[in-house]
Amino acid sequence: MDTETIKKKLGPGAVFDIGEENTAFAEFFDGNSYLSMLSSHQVGIANVTFEPGCRNHWHIHKASEGGGQILLVTAGRGWYQEWGKEARKLCAGDTVNIPPNVKHWHGAAKDSWFQHIAIEVPAEGAVNEWMEAVDRDDYDKLK
Repeated sequence: MDTETIKKKLGPGAVFDIGEENTAFAEFFDGNSYLSMLSSHQVGIANVTFEPGCRNHWHIHKASEGGGQILLVTAGRGWYQEWGKEARKLCAGDTVNIPPNVKHWHGAAKDSWFQHIAIEVPAEGAVNEWMEAVDRDDYDKLK
């Protein structure tokens, strides 16, 4: 699907470039996503777009000091969940502060495109650990 069609589906919140299909991290996503690096200097900032039903796998932003991630939801509807907690519905204007070393996932609702800006909080010893996919039955129960 071309980026202009995707922007129309996302609505007026889709002001940043959609980027290219996220093939570099496709193995860690169920469904298709698009990635546009907005900044790689000082702080990593990415615009991530998820097609309906797309979500990333459980993962941890590991760090020995500092770190974590901040999500700024710009368009659509989606979900965020930390391990052992209930999933949280996300809509345009929501912010998620993800502490370092916390297992979590995020992605689109089944029936909505979803977009967020992902800000990598500077850290020492930073590494992302990708884990198992979100259980399909658990995801399908989200409304």
